Amino acid sequence: MPTSEIVPTELRCEYLVDPLGIDVSRPRLSWVLRAERRRESQTAYHVLVASEVTLLDSGDVDLWDSGKVESDQSIHVAYQGNQLRSNMHCFWRVRVWNFDGIPSSWSKTAFWTMGLLYSEDWRAKWIRGKDKNCDDGAATGSDQLTQTVPSPLFRKMFQVSRTPKAAQLHVCGLGWHELWLNGKRVGSHVLDPAFTRYDKRVLYVTHEVADMLKRGKNALGVMLGNGWYNMHTRALWDFDKAPWRATPCVRVELDIVFEDDSTESIVTDETWKTSRGPIVFDSVRNGEVYDARLEKPGWDTPEYVDADWPAAEIVCGPKGRLVSQRMPPIEVVATIVPVKLTQPKPGVFVFDLGQNIAGWARLEAEGPAGTTITIRHSEALDANGMIDPSEKGYVYSGDFQMDQYVLKGQGTEIWEPRFTYHGFQYVQIEGFPGTPALNALRGRAVHTAFERAGSFECSNTLLNKINHCAQWSYLNNFMGYPTDCPTREKNGWTGDGHLATELGLYNFRSVPAYVKWANDLADEQREDGELPGIVPSSGWGYDMTGPAWASACVLIPWTVYVFCGDTRILDEHYDLMKRYLDYLGAKADRHIVSYPEALGDWAPLGFDGKNYRTPPELTSTGYYFADCVIVSRIAQLLGETNEAARYAALAEEVKAAFSREFFDLETATYANGSQTALACALYHGLVPEEEKRRVLEGLVKEVERHDGHLDCGILGTKYLLHALADNGRPDIAYKVATQRTLPSWGWWVDHGATTLWEFWDARAGNHVMYGDIGAWFYKVLAGIRPDPDTPGFKHTVIRPCPVGDLEWVNAEHVSMYGRICSSWRLTDAGFSLEVEIPHNTTATVFIPAPTASRVTENGVPAAESEGVALLGIENGSAAFSVGSGHYHFLVGH
Repeated sequence: MPTSEIVPTELRCEYLVDPLGIDVSRPRLSWVLRAERRRESQTAYHVLVASEVTLLDSGDVDLWDSGKVESDQSIHVAYQGNQLRSNMHCFWRVRVWNFDGIPSSWSKTAFWTMGLLYSEDWRAKWIRGKDKNCDDGAATGSDQLTQTVPSPLFRKMFQVSRTPKAAQLHVCGLGWHELWLNGKRVGSHVLDPAFTRYDKRVLYVTHEVADMLKRGKNALGVMLGNGWYNMHTRALWDFDKAPWRATPCVRVELDIVFEDDSTESIVTDETWKTSRGPIVFDSVRNGEVYDARLEKPGWDTPEYVDADWPAAEIVCGPKGRLVSQRMPPIEVVATIVPVKLTQPKPGVFVFDLGQNIAGWARLEAEGPAGTTITIRHSEALDANGMIDPSEKGYVYSGDFQMDQYVLKGQGTEIWEPRFTYHGFQYVQIEGFPGTPALNALRGRAVHTAFERAGSFECSNTLLNKINHCAQWSYLNNFMGYPTDCPTREKNGWTGDGHLATELGLYNFRSVPAYVKWANDLADEQREDGELPGIVPSSGWGYDMTGPAWASACVLIPWTVYVFCGDTRILDEHYDLMKRYLDYLGAKADRHIVSYPEALGDWAPLGFDGKNYRTPPELTSTGYYFADCVIVSRIAQLLGETNEAARYAALAEEVKAAFSREFFDLETATYANGSQTALACALYHGLVPEEEKRRVLEGLVKEVERHDGHLDCGILGTKYLLHALADNGRPDIAYKVATQRTLPSWGWWVDHGATTLWEFWDARAGNHVMYGDIGAWFYKVLAGIRPDPDTPGFKHTVIRPCPVGDLEWVNAEHVSMYGRICSSWRLTDAGFSLEVEIPHNTTATVFIPAPTASRVTENGVPAAESEGVALLGIENGSAAFSVGSGHYHFLVGH
């Protein structure tokens, strides 16, 4: 017999487990409930927060005692206690009352630490090395800016007289930094901090290092790379002319707390020493050159003699506001063993990793000092079996995706880059002393280190392979912000970003990174409301995108809200959204958004880069309508009822204009009748109710005219599968999804793809812009959907879709409330569905059955089962309301 015990677990602060450096004054707390019985829910909670664990144990807390709060809220509970100060440690617990009013035991203790809340709390100064290639105030584009300088090292010796209780180390090293303390790396972060618009916002990172300190002498060491802060490579996107560009600099503050609560601080200032390091060249777009002969062994230890190191220089640093990097760091997340080694010509060796990744190669070699090994990276090979150099694209200066390592000649040497990354499956080695073994090289997969939040698997092996490609492309293209590709561009294209948001949120706990990117979008908005096509931007791309891209400023916060119930992101960006709608309104002609520079349905098969198969003004106006609808809903949520009504009315006006401009009543066709045009109208809800059937029939005919294939670019591809499935034709959507000839995901897989490609007829690539099919697997095939009216999966819709040759689907999504599972199978006994719904939530489950009498749950008629209530029959499915718990439904033959 299940017990009534309920337990709060998985405590989080601002989406993170035990985060460091929180810099919001009222952090939000969340927890997940564990229980055995069905329909369990929370009726009240009690939170305790204290500056010491011992105070929690005593119950006499000094920060916040919420008391018993009658509420079912278990996510985003805002801290309401005493004012929090910089560097404060906050320990917390929670207990809850269940449906019967019985209290739980206290949860395990969790914690968060505060960062530096105000600019005046920073005592550290910005410092830089002696080499510089862009003086403060240098003219953008001057010859000085094209020069490169070696990566600098910095060190500071200091004394610690007593054993510390806590020691928070706050660091911002621009462009990227590595941090060392007493000869050991601090943290596992790489490419830190994440890229922002540095003249508006700069991220610092917090580490707890008390265990790394020792009594007596200690030494801090910092190594800097150029990153995006000092981009000297010339390319189309003008980051070498960015308004923030400057020589790398660093700001470090180590705040030590002792047992008696006394403090000491070690900060960057003119007493720090600096020197050149072994990295003689580094560029995000080109690569890294490392001369091991220039290493300074022990430079980051107290014993090192730095008498010949000059003092660091004090500089003003970037103009942007320093804020905490409140998201998972970029890390090396996997080491890839090559599957093949070839020698296409003498002295040239090519390693095949078997998987397209973002990151770099780790090399192991032994040879004479001064031997230079060149390492080139590529996603494809040319006809001669060597790397394909055609991927360089619009990078105008320097070598492309090339690293070099100069041996020091001291036995076996192992090296990998620090301040660059590449997109590649193949690694070409030249200059290697002798013949390398297969294990002389490893691929190092690098991306933002998200926790998993979902899994999908089905009986169709092709769909599983497509899902593999979609997830790898998503991760390869998240380096603190979503990118288009990890090779030639590495740009945060807003269209690619919003098209893949649901894919990301179903599979990964990526919300904190989207919160960061939403702030990046806000930093880029001009006074008139315009946004660039790439974010962050050097100033390039403001006059060329349109709402199909820039609507990311509305769509991403809204999607985060739907998936996670986060209203703060809506509140913080509501004014931005309004400014953007005002900008679109000014651009529109009688509510039709038409301007020549707007991007449209990018990259259908045969696309020439200029002439769109579907009019861009149609897709642009579709997004304008969607933005109006969403902003109206946001205004209502925020209590802005007048503005909600205004945007709702505007949405209706745009909808009417869309029909007036593009809809042919006689043929039930939009514009030229392309798949994208028809699917866009259905997807956005622009089709009059009485015309939906005819428009859907037209869309089906268009798919059939292309032999069951899609004929879309990146916008239409997202619309198409959902428009078909959501309007009663999942069979046609499934047929499209499982094609193996051009254009299709299956064609890519059959031609060796391990990621999603840029063009349907390409031979390589690592782009996520076609990746929404991965979200479609969850939403349609598994049937796991959030309910926008009860967001965050507080109420879940489970509507599985047995279709085509599918025999089974297993999927789960870990929401803010816990694990949601939909696992169905066609068996000799009939249709079987296992469902798991998190505690403190409810769900509506649709079972494909013409009558409820054919449906059982756990062996009894479903309508009579505990926790199950029949709602009715809808479109051939029996709908049941269920509470939390595990359920097993069966529809007999």
